Amino acid sequence: MSNALPASTAERVMRVIETLAEQPEGMSLAELSAELELPRSGCHRLLADLQRCGYVRQLGERGDYALTTKLPALGLSFFGGTGIVDIATPVIERLAEVSGELVRLALVDGDRLTFVAKAQGARAGLRYDPDMGIDVRLSCSAGGHAWLMTVSEERATELVARQGFGSTREFGPNAPTTFKALMSLLEEDRRRGFSMIVEQYAPGMAAIAAPVRRRGGETIGVITVAGPLMRLTPQRMQELGDSLRAAAAELEMVGATLPFFARRALHQPGFATAAAT
Repeated sequence: MSNALPASTAERVMRVIETLAEQPEGMSLAELSAELELPRSGCHRLLADLQRCGYVRQLGERGDYALTTKLPALGLSFFGGTGIVDIATPVIERLAEVSGELVRLALVDGDRLTFVAKAQGARAGLRYDPDMGIDVRLSCSAGGHAWLMTVSEERATELVARQGFGSTREFGPNAPTTFKALMSLLEEDRRRGFSMIVEQYAPGMAAIAAPVRRRGGETIGVITVAGPLMRLTPQRMQELGDSLRAAAAELEMVGATLPFFARRALHQPGFATAAAT
């Protein structure tokens, strides 16, 4: 259920889009109106508007509603115009080759961290390759920890409180569920120079991540390496630490030439220069 009834039409529209984005197989009008706590008539009007604009379509005999590819296409067009993917791809591909695991880049967007680019280094055996474009769960992911370790404790607490902790039922058995446990992990990450998780985000999975900073200290993104714990052991993750941080430093250097990163820095409150690695 939604936390509260959206106050404006724009907010209602965005809630519809965000909810449908989590259900690619579609949702019925009844399911959607119940999820958003909206009257069916009002929900139907919003869906009709989105359908007319090409963002929503109806599926099959049941007439369930689902997003079209128009929104992803807009996102790809946007990132293509910024040059981010162009400069990041060679860097993450090299790290994927070195690590033999999945490497991803996520960008800070206000209070969120969203994956925007990836390269798969695993050529055989078990591959870890989750969906792209999703918001990162800050409390129990390597990417989330890599960002949180660069901001003040107050800001980190605010970000996690807003999103909520990931429960051990939904994520991994080692997912932190208290601020005390999380802050202890972040302190270890700062001393290490990069974040490291073992079965926090998912059972049997491990990952490391490093912040990508803008000149001046603000974190604008994170680069992550993730894979099965059977390959990505704690020792292996330590061995990859230097390569990970070198890739982050390279992204910082080439990213400094993009106006997009300069603009984003204006919206990153609460960073902690003392947490710099």
